Amino acid sequence: MMNAIDPAFPRIVFMGTPAFAVASLDALVTEGFNVVGVVTAPDKPAGRGMKLNESAVKKYAMEKGLRILQPEKLKNPAFIETLKELKADLQAVVAFRMLPEIVWHMPPLGTINVHASLLPDYRGAAPINWAIINGEKETGVTTFKLAHEIDTGNILLQRRVAIGETETAGELHDKLMIAGASLLTETIRGIVDGSIHEQPQEEIIRKNRLAGDHDTSAAPPHAPKIFTETCDINWNKKVSEIYDLVRGLSPFPCAFTRLEGKIIKIYTAAKEPAAGPLTAGAVYTDKKSYLKFACSDGYLHVKEIQMEGKKRMSIEEFLRGYRFSSL
Repeated sequence: MMNAIDPAFPRIVFMGTPAFAVASLDALVTEGFNVVGVVTAPDKPAGRGMKLNESAVKKYAMEKGLRILQPEKLKNPAFIETLKELKADLQAVVAFRMLPEIVWHMPPLGTINVHASLLPDYRGAAPINWAIINGEKETGVTTFKLAHEIDTGNILLQRRVAIGETETAGELHDKLMIAGASLLTETIRGIVDGSIHEQPQEEIIRKNRLAGDHDTSAAPPHAPKIFTETCDINWNKKVSEIYDLVRGLSPFPCAFTRLEGKIIKIYTAAKEPAAGPLTAGAVYTDKKSYLKFACSDGYLHVKEIQMEGKKRMSIEEFLRGYRFSSL
């Protein structure tokens, strides 16, 4: 099949939905790749008026005049037939749904995925969030071949990206979005010219254990979906852990706590170490310039918050308009 593929213009079907995927699609288009179709999520009603909302990928594809497919079900016979008619040499997936085998196994060069971590670490739905929550200093992006189990396919290329001390998930998202787009185009070129050699993830796990980089009995860190209970701050933890939780959940969905019975989301914060016993969750404020919560070994200074029913604001702005009832 390789002989039938023009190395300069492989036929590519792109699959993705959010803004993170747009950067990769734009890189393909800008660099002249032959994108013969774009698969994205169906339009969904959103907002007070429940107007149909188009995905970020669909909006971009429409601007560029690309063919768009929006299947409700990926096993729908009509969709499968249309996909076959596109005669893709390769499919590229970025931030999309889990694909059935009949879809990912279709093109002769396979289906590649861009994942926002250094696989096999942080397989799962929220790799950017969990890397920061767990206090990692480095992460990256990985391109890999899709396989039966999610995020387990053979690795093609990886690129490392440093995580800043104060960096939020939103800021890291934007860095990895750009890095992933660049890595995707590099990967496709390498696949077509035969210069990339696939590496099984289990082989990497074995090498890491032999090198002592990971606990020999432990599995690679996972990145499950973020739930409400993940975001609820436990003030009995160390201040560094809570600080990383805040960064890792900002700007969405946000770590939260309660102030005089009302929920407040915390977007940014700062750490203050302390000596001696502290009452976890105790609130301290001068009611003008600072608001801090006691953790097990220090204080978390809240810098930007949003109280339920209010807008996001700086702590100074919040304190100017808030009247404490118990402090």
